Amino acid sequence: MLLVVGAAVVRDGRVLACRRTSPPEAAGRWEFPGGKVEPGESPDLALVRELHEELGVAATVTGWLDGTAPIGDRHQLRVALVAVEGEPDPVEHDAVRWLGADELDDLDGLEPDRPFLAELGARLSARPA
Repeated sequence: MLLVVGAAVVRDGRVLACRRTSPPEAAGRWEFPGGKVEPGESPDLALVRELHEELGVAATVTGWLDGTAPIGDRHQLRVALVAVEGEPDPVEHDAVRWLGADELDDLDGLEPDRPFLAELGARLSARPA
């Protein structure tokens, strides 16, 4: 299985969601930004690279959510908690939104991201206001 990494970018008790433009079956749906880990690259470095490429931000991985989720038959997704510097300026997405714990189920999110929402929501809710 090839590893894909997603970023739960957290700021002020909210998480960043990005709306896809492609492929056609995913266009208009929301996801955690990220991408494939390249050969010889650590998952942390892959996320730092992907967030720079996709959103133009400097990123720091602060931890990993539990588990993995399948993406088709060949890939598996891991999701990290990430802090960023700067404002996201999407290149591959047509919109971004900051969501609170009570909004995580409101968007049409991609299936591989869904197993991580309960843990993420609990972490967001546990943060001081």
